[in-house]
Amino acid sequence: MGKKRVIKKSKEELLKERDKIEAAVRKDVQIKTAPRIRECNLCIFSSYNNTILTLTDPSGQALYWTSAGRLGFKGTKKGTPFAASKVAEAMVHAIYKLKINRLRIFVKGTGSGRESAIRSLVGRNFDIISIKDVTPVPHNGCRPKKPRRV
Repeated sequence: MGKKRVIKKSKEELLKERDKIEAAVRKDVQIKTAPRIRECNLCIFSSYNNTILTLTDPSGQALYWTSAGRLGFKGTKKGTPFAASKVAEAMVHAIYKLKINRLRIFVKGTGSGRESAIRSLVGRNFDIISIKDVTPVPHNGCRPKKPRRV
């Protein structure tokens, strides 16, 4: 067996990839027509593989959603904090278009993108009412294995 070769991208390729992601973030957002809503819920689902943000009205109807895969991240890059911050940036553009002022944030999952998504949202001038962790936690766990008989 020969040596494994590591493919390194040139600066031009990295810049093209970054420009593609930036264009996806700034792309014109298609939003469902909704009456003027001042207060919304923002659900952040962060797993090890992806980060998904969903904007809903107070009754739970989805107004807009976006994810790292939708912005053009592929493979293991979708689960990174950088991808989560870019997803949050795309969500901020949608929130500005809807002219929403107040947000309730619900965070679910154990991925590495939770904190970076929240940080990039808090950095904007939104009135954040609450941040709540709704990750499901088992009360007693799974049934233990039977003891080994020797």
